[in-house]
Amino acid sequence: MPGGSYRSSSHDDNSFEVFLEGWLIRQEQFLNELVVAQDTFDDQESQENDMRDLISRVLAHYQEYYEEKSRMTYRNVFRAFSPTWFSPLERSFLWITGFNPGLIFNLVTDSVNNLSEHQVQRLNWLKHETKAEERSLTEEMAQIQESVASPPLADLARRVGMQLIYTDSINTEIEEVDGNIDQLKTALENVVTDADRLRTRTAERVVDLLDPLQSLKFLSAVGQLQLRVRMMGMEREAERQQQRNEHSNGW
Repeated sequence: MPGGSYRSSSHDDNSFEVFLEGWLIRQEQFLNELVVAQDTFDDQESQENDMRDLISRVLAHYQEYYEEKSRMTYRNVFRAFSPTWFSPLERSFLWITGFNPGLIFNLVTDSVNNLSEHQVQRLNWLKHETKAEERSLTEEMAQIQESVASPPLADLARRVGMQLIYTDSINTEIEEVDGNIDQLKTALENVVTDADRLRTRTAERVVDLLDPLQSLKFLSAVGQLQLRVRMMGMEREAERQQQRNEHSNGW
């Protein structure tokens, strides 16, 4: 995780949303490059260096996203779990603040139709390994969620609430609550970090076992899905807002 200086960062709460808007513009530009490259690089051997350069730039683009997300998470991990910069549709796809790594394997099989038997075997092995890590993180997240509503944190919150009514002597209890909240924040930060690491590592390993042209197709499928879901989510929200406005106007 980033150093402690991020706790007192001068970034405002909207900094990640501003970053994301610019990142998505560049994401669409990269998608256009990927689509054009698939038709342009018909001679794979002579164009391999160009393809690998594009793949490297696209992966660096995703790395930039996760680095900025890490900073945002460290500033306010609770906001990472309630991302106002995503539409309800986009949020419905989230698993521990991001996409489910298992989705990668569906995108590979849907976008690449010339996988060798060896590649299929390696993908299946990686899929099995990834699913096991997903289950482990899902269980860890469930344990964190259970701890929020269970004693002693819940009992402590009730005691503090009663003391707020009957007495001003609550310093000790408040400090105890703060300590529990800090533990919760640390646990959430750790599970988000591990989930993001699984996402990036899985995508990188998939790219490593594909040839350059296959990687272009895979990365195109990733970008197309992400931008399509975002567009659909925004359109749905615009329709709902229009319906609310019509209702409020008496239509």
